[in-house]
Amino acid sequence: MMTELLSDRLNRPLRDLRISVTDRCNFRCTYCMPKEVYGDEYAFLPKSELLSLEEMTRLATIFVQMGVKKIRLTGGEPLLRNDLPEFVKMLRKIEGLEDIALTTNGLLLKKYGKSLYEVGLRRLNISLDALSKETFSKMNGRGIDPKLILENIDYAKNLGFSVKVNMVVQKGVNEQEIMPMSAYFKEKEITLRFIEFMDVGEDNNWSFQQVVTKKDILSKLLRHYQLTPVKANYYGEVAGRYCYENSHVEIGFITSVSESFCSSCTRARLSSDGKMYTCLFASNGYDLKELLRGNATNEELANAIWQIWNTRNDRYSDERTELTAKSRKKIGMSYIGG
Repeated sequence: MMTELLSDRLNRPLRDLRISVTDRCNFRCTYCMPKEVYGDEYAFLPKSELLSLEEMTRLATIFVQMGVKKIRLTGGEPLLRNDLPEFVKMLRKIEGLEDIALTTNGLLLKKYGKSLYEVGLRRLNISLDALSKETFSKMNGRGIDPKLILENIDYAKNLGFSVKVNMVVQKGVNEQEIMPMSAYFKEKEITLRFIEFMDVGEDNNWSFQQVVTKKDILSKLLRHYQLTPVKANYYGEVAGRYCYENSHVEIGFITSVSESFCSSCTRARLSSDGKMYTCLFASNGYDLKELLRGNATNEELANAIWQIWNTRNDRYSDERTELTAKSRKKIGMSYIGG
């Protein structure tokens, strides 16, 4: 099995795997799954097309043997998959896997949080875009009150989870929430990460004019706080991190638009129906499920992954323009995972 020195054409190693366990979500966030597109009649993947726990675990094991150290579980909304605790339990048995994390909107944490913690999950990224009920209700497309998510964040922290909160910032939508969010989560001693509005998929009517950049956000924050840059923990870390003065509390910035990090991207993505993607902004994936269900050996699967990664040359965010953002076909975030 090919497991040594796996890197792509730009010498980026394979270290992180994001597994989308479902394409379904109970939110209809305007920047991801707008309800005008993903309505009640929208045809999501049938269960037979989704990878089973055993299939996902088999692929994850091979990815780890090829250099992956960290796995993040995504969706859609991963907590809609009620066998998720069992999947985490299976992943925890993979030798060489150092970290498992989950990205969630947090709505179902009181239902599944305890069982996930009991099987060994310790890290959560919870999406929350506003403290204002009016703003958040509009953004999530379901009228959901942010108090529900805040209560579930507290619940998760009390269980013992390490929690980070992700906020997608859009100009004219929720930029007024930057300061209230930073003050709230600083007080709670929870890391808040500001995510620049990205042109993922084709359904969110993205434009540069809607992007609130790291520079813009940092300028607002520095009027109220003294912030110190923090060195990256590891090669390929996505978030640029800062620490509040006289505090261990951090904030982070994910700057796919204004400060691309393509040059150090170590992430592969596996969709819920078994396609491998080498970029969040990919147009096409590589079907590993066909190999899985065609009785491929582990060596054949590893060789396919090797070939895909070895020929990878994605650097979309380096090359993004308004024209390419509008003209290039891209897979939806709810399908590929964030």
